[in-house]
Amino acid sequence: MNKTKTKIISTAIEVFNQRGFGTVNLKELSELMSISRGNLTYHFKNKETLLQAIVKEMWESISAEMTKSLEVPSFENLHHRINIYFRYQKKYAFIFLDAHVQMHPAVHDRLKTMASETIKNYYQMIALGIQMGTLKEETVPGTYDSLVHALWMMVFYRYAGLKTQLITKDDNAEQLIWGLIWPHLTDKGQQGFKDFFGKTFYKKMGPSFDIAQHSFITF
Repeated sequence: MNKTKTKIISTAIEVFNQRGFGTVNLKELSELMSISRGNLTYHFKNKETLLQAIVKEMWESISAEMTKSLEVPSFENLHHRINIYFRYQKKYAFIFLDAHVQMHPAVHDRLKTMASETIKNYYQMIALGIQMGTLKEETVPGTYDSLVHALWMMVFYRYAGLKTQLITKDDNAEQLIWGLIWPHLTDKGQQGFKDFFGKTFYKKMGPSFDIAQHSFITF
């Protein structure tokens, strides 16, 4: 890819993240780059082709990052994948924040594939954990299916919640996820968790629950 196309893509990502994909036209984008509209449309004839190039770049980057993580589904693998998703959600924020962009043909199939692969990896991680004795066997059918989909939703929608200020605390993002998994760990799994994350992470996954809240419940 030549320097001009690379610059157009990087500038477009920055501008779309700041102002939204639907509010910026190619004329405004070319002015921000100090190039002619004709020069921009020579490389990308419209916003759709530009979006396709951005999504292709994102997809290839995420795929490359994923291959660096362990092939065997594990909790260490989950830790790396969670942080990969969080990092790319910030880099390509306009894609993960705009439902209209997500439904665009250039984006939707990619995100659907990403979701399917992520959910499949979570299933494999849980199956391996049960086989290795780090996760408890399912006692109520559907428990782990619910867990898998809850994990996916937390990873995918976490950044959107932060940007819209529906949630305000980002420093415990991964701890919230592990808080869902912790009750399902065996003693062996809990020890492995402590060994991997360290005592500081283990001791506090979030604010302590205030049991006194029961006093607000009246019957």
